[in-house]
Amino acid sequence: MCKFNVARQLILQVAIWLSVFHISLCSLQAQEALPGWREGASKKAIVDFVERVTTAGSADFVPPEQRIAVFDNDGTLWSEQPMYVQMAFALDRVKIVAEKKPELLENKMYKAIAAHDQEALKQINERDVMELVMETHANMSTAEFDQIVKDWIATARHPVYKKPYTECVYVPMVELLKYLRTKQFKTFIVSGGGIDFMRPWVETVYGVPPEQVIGSSVKLRYEMRGTEPVIMRLPEIDFVDDKSGKPLGIQRHIGRQPILAFGNSDGDYEMLQYTTSGAKTALGVLVHHTDSTREVAYDRQSHFGKLNRGLDDAAKNGWIIVDMQQDWANVFSFQR
Repeated sequence: MCKFNVARQLILQVAIWLSVFHISLCSLQAQEALPGWREGASKKAIVDFVERVTTAGSADFVPPEQRIAVFDNDGTLWSEQPMYVQMAFALDRVKIVAEKKPELLENKMYKAIAAHDQEALKQINERDVMELVMETHANMSTAEFDQIVKDWIATARHPVYKKPYTECVYVPMVELLKYLRTKQFKTFIVSGGGIDFMRPWVETVYGVPPEQVIGSSVKLRYEMRGTEPVIMRLPEIDFVDDKSGKPLGIQRHIGRQPILAFGNSDGDYEMLQYTTSGAKTALGVLVHHTDSTREVAYDRQSHFGKLNRGLDDAAKNGWIIVDMQQDWANVFSFQR
């Protein structure tokens, strides 16, 4: 009996040691995978969640096929100040298209664009941006639009940082996307921006394939150009993937409820709410722009990326608020 107790105690000690070793190894792997994140409560909460849902035998274990993580794009994965990137794209295109269609400038919004009326531009929302893109890029094929986007994104520069927009992505978030994929998460972008605007470049920049992008869209039509089948963009909005539209887009495109959601504004509120509802283990995270030195500090009063409701309700909803100034060792790669 005594020998049996000794053997049982040894087995228990070995099990404890292996458990401690596993936790330490996971923590070390996370540190190596997320060097752009400072050690602190936010990083620990995210890593602990990921380890819980991916460790076999854990009470919170989630099978790989159910490990869905959704990310807003503007202000969550890349800069959205001083304006949404797609808005900058649309403004550039309005100037070009207006040369051929001067009647566009009869519209109040287009007049503001031509006059560089900053106060008027601040009032433009996601739907307005979609209408701009719709007006200037309708009646062309999706392939033609794809090439226009590729050409623009290759040459356009951020007005403040003077870098390509594709370099104005947040280093810690790109690291997190990669880290999650090593843990067999499927990472999706769920953005108020246009789905066809994002698809041409997101795989190169974020490692997210085009079929894992959900966004606002215009209506499409299949037709023949001679002997060639094409998909045409029509001058009509089909879907706006913002606010309550985000859960609808997730259901329509993914068909599974996410277990992890990242956003930065009240436009992401319903996505986080939907993700963290129910009995399953899930986590919602908001990126709070607090760094006025390395980026821009903004939240409740911002014209772009307003975060008001999310700040008020994060605690009661159990959402993590990532403080950009405190939690991120790096913001942009060109600042290292």
